[in-house]
Amino acid sequence: MSHDFVRDSHVIGPMNADLQIQSRAFERALVILFLLTLPLVNPWIRGDGVGYYAYARAPLIEHSLDFTHDYQAANQSFREGRLDSLGQPKPMFRTRTGHLDNHFTVGPAILWSPFLILAHGGVLVAHLFGASTPADGFSAPYRYAFAFSTALYGFLALLIAFRLVRKYLPPLWAFLAVLAVWGGSSLPVYMYFNPAWSHAHSAFAVALFLWYWDSTRDQRSFSQWLFLGLIVGLMLNVYYPNLMLIAVLLAEAVPQYLGVLRSSGVSSPSFFQLFSRHAAFSLVVCLALLPTFITRWIVYGGPFETGYLSLRDFLWGSPVFLQVLFSANHGLLSWTPLVIFCLLGLFLSPLRFPRIGVPLILAALAYYLFIVVYPDWAGIASFGNRFFVSLTAIFIFGLAVFLDQFAALFSRRRLAISVCSVVLACFVTWNLGLIYQWGTHLVRARGPISFRQAADNQFHVVPGELSSHLRSYLLHRGDLLRQIEQKDIEQMKDNSQH
Repeated sequence: MSHDFVRDSHVIGPMNADLQIQSRAFERALVILFLLTLPLVNPWIRGDGVGYYAYARAPLIEHSLDFTHDYQAANQSFREGRLDSLGQPKPMFRTRTGHLDNHFTVGPAILWSPFLILAHGGVLVAHLFGASTPADGFSAPYRYAFAFSTALYGFLALLIAFRLVRKYLPPLWAFLAVLAVWGGSSLPVYMYFNPAWSHAHSAFAVALFLWYWDSTRDQRSFSQWLFLGLIVGLMLNVYYPNLMLIAVLLAEAVPQYLGVLRSSGVSSPSFFQLFSRHAAFSLVVCLALLPTFITRWIVYGGPFETGYLSLRDFLWGSPVFLQVLFSANHGLLSWTPLVIFCLLGLFLSPLRFPRIGVPLILAALAYYLFIVVYPDWAGIASFGNRFFVSLTAIFIFGLAVFLDQFAALFSRRRLAISVCSVVLACFVTWNLGLIYQWGTHLVRARGPISFRQAADNQFHVVPGELSSHLRSYLLHRGDLLRQIEQKDIEQMKDNSQH
């Protein structure tokens, strides 16, 4: 077998300098590719995004949590169910505090805020010179600011994941894994097409958490524990199910406490040191969650009232283990089959990297177990199973491990790279075609789809329509989005009749 294959970057020795050069080259390539994809960013506030964006716009523009204007400016399918004939929010959407229901998380608003503040300042300055752009949070400067920032956070998730993976594997496999997940998962939908939703932000926060956890775990100082608490707080402000990813810290803490309890001599760290650091970390997490607690108190009348379904309504007695993975109704693996190889690599990783592989498996399993008991596990109008976009960094790690293991079966490095690249390109092409079908409603956005019809569309419909729709998306986006919105309304009415 060829010695060209580098099996573990920690034991490369003199080649480290070369790998660092390769890593920097791959990072530059990722940055260039990201910049080239920016014209795909869609400054569209619709569906769930109305609620997420309202937590940024209302405080900035109206200095309150009055979401009336957000309801009224929403897309048609959102407005129709929530506004009366006079264009006012229906009373049934008022909470006991008199506020309009908005159960969506506040984390994306936190991450958008620096960009929206800059946009708002720019609009106000432009007014001094006679410009008439509305300073209402809905005009183009605000929409492009939040949309481009979402794409940026999605890209940072990929870049951070690359830096995490290259610590353990050759940068080539980390690079190919990033490219494949970038194009072959649900991430691009929520990074570019639906940027007002929370999933790209969640991918970023989780990637940041995993990278910092891994970077500091050997000798994490007290101050680093506090900073880790801030990251975890951000991660939970963005997306509540991310709580399950704390499993990596439990996998780290349990052996430490057991070691202290079994030790008869002086141990390092001591039980008191461990406990004090974990207590301080937990306190910082709670403090970092104040934006969530305060907004829930104002909107719903209590810091722990989320507005979501009660835990009593979860599917505790009938978890949907297989449906989440394989269902035609937005199953993770049936819609985004590339993830199969991500999971294969993830479950192989403890054989070579037990210190990171085992915690990541536990975190992924904990997250999966949460989704299988969640009543809306299919994500309603979701591309694939959008909830798992949070695990983007874990998928990239798993795919890189799989590629490294698969490449070892070849005697020549170039052949291995070629085969891996072609196979990954096929999965990415399939996924992008399915995204096109989902976005243009060739397949239903809600409920199960026919994969036989989807496959037929991939070969007979998508190639003929894609170029014209891409041109419309880039040059006449408003008209195209109105057509898509109308198709969505028609499909919603059709679903309600059945």
